[in-house]
Amino acid sequence: MNHIRIVLTCLAVSICVLALSGCPPRSPRAGDTRTFDGIQFQWCPAGTFQMGSPENEVGRDDDETQHTVTLSEGFWLSTFEVTQDQWREFMDSNPSSIESDDLPVDNMSWEEVQDFLIILNAAKASEVYRLPTEAQWEYAYRAGTDTRFYWGEDANETKIDDHAWYEANSSSEIQPVGQKAANAWGLHDMSGNVSEYCQDFYGEYPEEGITNPEGPDSGEFRVVRGGGFFNDPEACRAAIRDRSQEQGGDSGRGFRIVRIAE
Repeated sequence: MNHIRIVLTCLAVSICVLALSGCPPRSPRAGDTRTFDGIQFQWCPAGTFQMGSPENEVGRDDDETQHTVTLSEGFWLSTFEVTQDQWREFMDSNPSSIESDDLPVDNMSWEEVQDFLIILNAAKASEVYRLPTEAQWEYAYRAGTDTRFYWGEDANETKIDDHAWYEANSSSEIQPVGQKAANAWGLHDMSGNVSEYCQDFYGEYPEEGITNPEGPDSGEFRVVRGGGFFNDPEACRAAIRDRSQEQGGDSGRGFRIVRIAE
């Protein structure tokens, strides 16, 4: 009798294994983690959000006109700001202001970031990596929230220390990636540490809703987001915008990358 039970149990297990092995892999969900080419990424699903800030937000600037944005496709965004170790793997030099493998690479120009991406994509023989658009960046920062920061309004700025390196807690230095609490989708250092290049030219927002925006066709500056270790809390908000010329690096400015879903 026991022998029969054992045989039946084994048969049931085999059937389950065969059934599971025949199932297609599930689609990624918000916050799923995956590693590609030695770089860790978080999944940001397709969706619609309010980009920019309401007129009564503390610290608001005039270029943050709130408008509805739809992103029709999900994307992978690197969990951390690209580190010096990752930069050196593909480039011959390290431009950073302070050198250490686990610090974000900084002090490179937007054009030099494009060189990094060309080499990274060449290793894959396809163009799957690039900078996030400004809309993708803010959408990923918010991770489903609509508040001043991804952790809430934080009107008295008492919670920011748990989430960001900024002027009051950084000792005026760039810090190793991933030490502060992540947002709901598992992304670290979206506020503070180093500010981050986006793909877009800087320009005025539309007032009407828009799908998959990529910014103006041309311009003098590229968009920079997120604030840095040298900024006050208001410069680390979800909607804050900065800008940079394509040439010439800046200490305290880095980047993270998008991987197009395959």
